Amino acid sequence: MFILGATSPGPSLAVVLRNTMIGGRSRGLACAVGHGIGFGFYAVTVVFGLVAIMESNPDLFTILQILGGIFLLYLGIEIIRSEEKEIEHSEGKREGFMEGFFIAFLNPKIAVFMLAVLSSVLDPSMSSDTKWIIAVMGMTIDTAWYVLVALVLSNSSMLTKIEKNQRILNLITGVLMIGLAIWTAYKLSGL
Repeated sequence: MFILGATSPGPSLAVVLRNTMIGGRSRGLACAVGHGIGFGFYAVTVVFGLVAIMESNPDLFTILQILGGIFLLYLGIEIIRSEEKEIEHSEGKREGFMEGFFIAFLNPKIAVFMLAVLSSVLDPSMSSDTKWIIAVMGMTIDTAWYVLVALVLSNSSMLTKIEKNQRILNLITGVLMIGLAIWTAYKLSGL
């Protein structure tokens, strides 16, 4: 599920793409690492905070699951409807790192997405070690995905192919998000 979140088109992917296009491989990699660290902040916060809510207030947890499912449905529809946007120019590895970090750190959608996804897999009886493994796994998958994007996209012919197929990628990702929302609703219904 972390893979679905990391690979979905959105502002994070756009920032990594832009940084790779304007600053090459090194700037794209710096942006990817910055994004991974920002994502890691949310991963730790959600994993430990969500389990605390599950233990202390199960009704609030159920409400968060419902809201998470609604958000995933909304996100899926928005991704399907999304269009390409033009990207501004800026320079430097440090700037790339900061843009990557802040696009993740200042994006509450990441926290909401993680709440929606993790609410179906976390359990109050999980050990602290298991919680840390889940959080670090999320950060690692996110970082690895955007590093891969920067590495692959620093080859300009690949970037052109992706731009030509962006609509199809949006459609597939949107359908997957909607499917996850339906799965969340199914799980909540107890069927």
